[in-house]
Amino acid sequence: MINGKLLAQMFISGANNLYNNRFSVDELNVFPVPDGDTGTNMSMTATAMAKALSEVQTESVSKTADIMSFATLRGARGNSGVILSQFFRGMSKSLKGKMSCGAKDIAAALCAGSDTAYNAVMNPTEGTILTVAREAANAAKKTDGDLIAIFEAAVKKGGETLKKTPEMLPALKKAGVVDAGGQGWLFVLEGALYFLKTGEVVTKNESEQPEETEQSTSAQQKIDTENIKFMYCTEFIVEKKDSSVNVLSFKKAIEKIGDSMLVIDDDDIIKVHIHTNNPGYVLECAVKLGAMINIKIDNMKHQHQSLITQEEKSEKTEAVAEEKPHKEYGFVSICAGSGISGIFKDLGVDEVIEGGQTMNPSTDDILNAVNNINADNIFVFPNNKNIILAANQAKEISKKNVIVIPTRSIPECIAAMLKFSEGKDAAANETAMNKAVSKVVTGQITYAVRDTEVDDKKIHKDDILGLAGSKIKTVGTNPDEVLMELVDELCDEDSEFITLYYGEDVKQEDAERAAELIEEKYDEVEVSVKYGGQPLYYYIISVE
Repeated sequence: MINGKLLAQMFISGANNLYNNRFSVDELNVFPVPDGDTGTNMSMTATAMAKALSEVQTESVSKTADIMSFATLRGARGNSGVILSQFFRGMSKSLKGKMSCGAKDIAAALCAGSDTAYNAVMNPTEGTILTVAREAANAAKKTDGDLIAIFEAAVKKGGETLKKTPEMLPALKKAGVVDAGGQGWLFVLEGALYFLKTGEVVTKNESEQPEETEQSTSAQQKIDTENIKFMYCTEFIVEKKDSSVNVLSFKKAIEKIGDSMLVIDDDDIIKVHIHTNNPGYVLECAVKLGAMINIKIDNMKHQHQSLITQEEKSEKTEAVAEEKPHKEYGFVSICAGSGISGIFKDLGVDEVIEGGQTMNPSTDDILNAVNNINADNIFVFPNNKNIILAANQAKEISKKNVIVIPTRSIPECIAAMLKFSEGKDAAANETAMNKAVSKVVTGQITYAVRDTEVDDKKIHKDDILGLAGSKIKTVGTNPDEVLMELVDELCDEDSEFITLYYGEDVKQEDAERAAELIEEKYDEVEVSVKYGGQPLYYYIISVE
């Protein structure tokens, strides 16, 4: 009979085997952009489970399976990690109440895990981890014999199915790879089988572990207050006196006396945000457009120094921070790049989680951010298709009213935040935000990490890629040239605004020159440039 400790050792071995092979799984990513992190996400999810299982003392199969489910649920990263967590969730339900079990029970649990993972995906696709896990589980269920025989059958059938995945998904065949998630799951099964055959857990190869970056340093402490050029963060809303007010003239009047400017012409109101040393002048210009409400002016140098002083005091005294004031709405957003993070903060986002491509935050990271906000309704913006499932999983776990706006890009989040209204209820804001997201077109300029062929485009490593949504539209060798080609793809006769968020590898003067060229070509479109500071992506483009 199988007890809880044996089950734990099996899947610790499986998690370690996946960890040791995570980079080879990453390399199976079909899309050549620098976000091939299936192996990393699955491995981090499984490693969270292995860590929890290493402390297991219980003989109960049911309790061990519950630990596996709970640890992966909270540690899930990326879509592949969430699917993996759902697999263990299904296993846990199948083994509920069992102190010990037989081989057939484990086979049934594998099937239950597969079913739960399938049900968790809105539009399941064959040729993915779901297919490999299902076929492996069905083979285990049909096999008579002990636990070794069952896992041998699962590994054999899983491997055969994995080899067939390119025939199920044309994108895999064209790239000449098998499904990354399916390969990751096979590594887990093989690791478990190794333990069953040898009685030894696969040794985790820590030598391949990449260097960890120090992320605990406060973002505020990384900023030198002497470098704050414009002191006053000025925000307000203008209720237009009539429809003929000239918003463009207002923008031109104030843009030269500050930075981080956002002026949004939204039907009957105008939302304004700017960092300036002359807030009085901004208000004087604005009052000509209509009545002003919700005026807020903060001294950023004073505010920043107060934050640092408070942090230092907190570190010295180890005092517990006072509870944050209660409010009706709160916001959590995920991004990479100090500039974009600053924009989100200016828009009112309470918790900005560092993450995105190649570094998807876990369900627990999102849940912790939600818990840090004392609000009745909390909106979460994933800003990446590979984080949406983890955000929804955090929503399920949280006891708070969490609303996930399924944003897939930074511009979508900004558009959604600009549509938020304090005077509307949560449902109305959700509707307005989703509508705003649907009207935004996002483009990105990055580079290829491997040779491949996508949509009949031959791509070589280090080529510059122009993406519209998730489609590669242009390929070249120069970021600025690819940018111009991509803008041609993104713009149509209805386009009014283009915003360029330039990354950490782009000089400000180059970004401004690119904007000038776009304005010359599209003289009826208003183009603005903002520092994003994002890694990996030269430009993020918003077209509205």
